[in-house]
Amino acid sequence: LRTSSTSTTLAGDYFTNSGSFIITNTAPNNWMSNAETHMWLGTAAENNPCPCGFRIPTAAEWLQEQRTWSSSNAFGAFASPLKLPLPGLRIFSNGEFESVGLTGYYWTSTKSGTGARAIYFHANIASMFSHNRAFGFSIRCIKD
Repeated sequence: LRTSSTSTTLAGDYFTNSGSFIITNTAPNNWMSNAETHMWLGTAAENNPCPCGFRIPTAAEWLQEQRTWSSSNAFGAFASPLKLPLPGLRIFSNGEFESVGLTGYYWTSTKSGTGARAIYFHANIASMFSHNRAFGFSIRCIKD
């Protein structure tokens, strides 16, 4: 639930009548025409998707985690205590899944312009990058 002085928006407002998630192919590839960059920041965030007392990690926290991996790639991600799989992503323009079993994409709570930072990894590399928020990347919650 997101509230402001003038409106209340339920998460259900971002779904169609058939239950499909709203997708967008308009710039800046965000779910909202006015990008709201604060909605996952901290445990008290308006749209924190994590359970009570948990939150989405920052880019710095993900980088710190990555430094503990045995190798900086998908093998190191899966060998870590987190056992990170390769879920791929969901394409913003058509809702289709891509790179499942090949690449891991995970959001951070760190904003980057109208987008956000994310970590990705595959057989050869693990790295951070900035991307449009309308892409369906996975999340991992951490205890605050």
